[in-house]
Amino acid sequence: MEDGALTKPVAVVACVAMASFFVGILYAPTLILRLPPPSSYEIFLIRRFICAAISSVASVVVSALLLPIKSREASYLFGVYGIRTDHIWQALVFPLSLTALMYAGSLTLKSLLLINSLREDMNCSGGLSFDYIKSISQEVVASMRSIASNVLHWRNYVVAPVTEELVFRACMVPLLLCGGFQKYTVIFLCPIFFSLSHLSHLMDVYIKQKNNWIRASKVIGLQLGYTVVFGSYASFLFIQTGHFLAPVVAHVFCNIMGLPVLVSPGKGIISVAFLAGMLGFLWLLFPITNSALYNDRTDNCRCWQGYCSGN
Repeated sequence: MEDGALTKPVAVVACVAMASFFVGILYAPTLILRLPPPSSYEIFLIRRFICAAISSVASVVVSALLLPIKSREASYLFGVYGIRTDHIWQALVFPLSLTALMYAGSLTLKSLLLINSLREDMNCSGGLSFDYIKSISQEVVASMRSIASNVLHWRNYVVAPVTEELVFRACMVPLLLCGGFQKYTVIFLCPIFFSLSHLSHLMDVYIKQKNNWIRASKVIGLQLGYTVVFGSYASFLFIQTGHFLAPVVAHVFCNIMGLPVLVSPGKGIISVAFLAGMLGFLWLLFPITNSALYNDRTDNCRCWQGYCSGN
């Protein structure tokens, strides 16, 4: 990295601009381009997919111009953004397993519900048989096809995680680090931009809450708190592993699971599972995100400011 080319104010302004553009461009089709209202919700989402892609590309270009890096070659830039082909299975499996521990209560509850459902189905069908297994397989395949063809699922599980992690982690974290902020300052600063971008949902929540600002504010407050916590965790994963995939898989998993289940009436095992999962998460947090697991040559890495060597 070259020194002195990026300052803290410039890095912060750039991050604010990226967050603002990420939200603002979503309204460009109607407010700026004056396009007619979409004829369906699917078209509305596809428009937003295009806007999110444009915002992501713009953020990548801007950060590449601002970052004081030695080379502008694509391979070097990809390394800065954590887009790498090495250690892919570690970047997928370890962060996913770590994140799943926070949802031990939720996973236990889902497992119990699934077991009860299977028992009822087996009792109705006369027990386990080839026809029963075949019907279950057909239901799974049909469910997967439905998910794959659902535009809303594409937004929640593909477009949103990829574009948000690209802008708010891959672009912003290097800028803030190279601007002179300490690693743990970045972990707690970067999520602020991430959470503020979710204020774009305020009007949607306001309408769903029957135009009640108090209830809408409570919902948004809960969402902002959750996004700050998750944003800190995602930033931590990105800095520790140096892999773009690490926060992406965590983001996708959290979107699938929603808020963690802490308790369930009449099922004390859910609370026990949640507490055990959280203890396991805290115990494994640093060992499983050790940079040596994701980088072979930590003494000569290509990451910004040598973050992957623990500096």
